[in-house]
Amino acid sequence: MTVLILTSEEDVTADMVVLRLGEAGVPVVRLDPADLTNGVALSGEYVRGACRGHLSVGGRLVSMDGLRSVWVRRPGTPAARAAQPSAWLTEESSQALYGMLRCGDARWMNHPDAARRARHKPWQLGLAQRSGLAVPATLITTFPQAAREFAERFPDLVVKPVSGAHPQEPPRSVPTSRVAPDTDFTAVAYGPTLLQRRIAKRADIRLTVVGDTLLAARKPADPDAHPDDVDVRFAPSISPWLPADVPPRVAEGVLRYMADAELAYGAFDFAEDADGVWWFLECNQSGQFGFVEMDTGQPIAATIAQWLAGRGSTGGGGARGERGTPS
Repeated sequence: MTVLILTSEEDVTADMVVLRLGEAGVPVVRLDPADLTNGVALSGEYVRGACRGHLSVGGRLVSMDGLRSVWVRRPGTPAARAAQPSAWLTEESSQALYGMLRCGDARWMNHPDAARRARHKPWQLGLAQRSGLAVPATLITTFPQAAREFAERFPDLVVKPVSGAHPQEPPRSVPTSRVAPDTDFTAVAYGPTLLQRRIAKRADIRLTVVGDTLLAARKPADPDAHPDDVDVRFAPSISPWLPADVPPRVAEGVLRYMADAELAYGAFDFAEDADGVWWFLECNQSGQFGFVEMDTGQPIAATIAQWLAGRGSTGGGGARGERGTPS
């Protein structure tokens, strides 16, 4: 049985897992959907009640019935590198590839339907609240007056994108920024704006979840850091990530989140305040983990490899075969 990894050409994070699978003797096929019709071919047959599909990758023929798991890591746009790419070819290729894969019995990390839903930050915030996680007061609005009133109630705010990275090529990360006290919020009317109460944090937390396995890392905040340095991705760093224990209530809430989101993998970001409370910021369903593993030595890649090989806990994304489109 083979593990299929759908990701882009250059993905060091995927490389780490491929290495672990190779060490365990698990067959792996790595495919970038962008190469469809240009080095990658597919075929599916639906005859007499049977569904049979095959993929050809680099001259290697793989039966879709022989897939034990599919890791949807960071795949490219289907058929983007075809000889004559087009929006029509992309849609045709996407439906063909993902539609055929949905017919099999492989388990997903993460299922495309669940992954698509999980990207929506407003949905994340609501699910985190229902899961019992602490969520900072947040407003998403295009009403300038609503933003002004929110700023009066919560004078210390940050602003962040609703959708994540800016869709340029390559995508550019947009940092979380502190809102100036004299902001009038007129520009809010031109696009949805996410405002959130700033957590005066003593540490950043990255919690990587694989199935039912929780691997937490903690980076203490610099006590002399400038108050405007709110985004750990861009702030100066004086200490490495260190392994951390997960508070029981947070662990319970995170596992509930994963189950309700139907995810097998999630990278959670929390801000820890002076009282030790972990405040939920977001969950990236395809987040990086290499930097955490390098600092902490936590076996994240090996844990993912075990899950893909069918030796790990199922978690929220262990459903096999076709699943309905999420509401």
